[in-house]
Amino acid sequence: MKKYKVLNVKCEGCANTLKERLFDEFGEIEVDLEQMPREITIYKDDIDEDRLKEILLKLGYPLADEKLNFTQDIGAKAKSFISCAIGKSKS
Repeated sequence: MKKYKVLNVKCEGCANTLKERLFDEFGEIEVDLEQMPREITIYKDDIDEDRLKEILLKLGYPLADEKLNFTQDIGAKAKSFISCAIGKSKS
């Protein structure tokens, strides 16, 4: 089990998107919406962290310790808004 701090996670819609999109590669995950930055818990033992970073950034939810330039930061925020809306529509 390992915990990761993730940016741009605002609500249950965001959490739903993360759970759905990470499930195939990382199995069941938990999203803690009670703290900032939000935290995800991955229970799988063998985690490809580079792949995790790649997927999270693509969804707009970069790791809190990831260094993004201005364009990447704005892009991640925009993508997270869309990912959130998709997650809300599925709940």
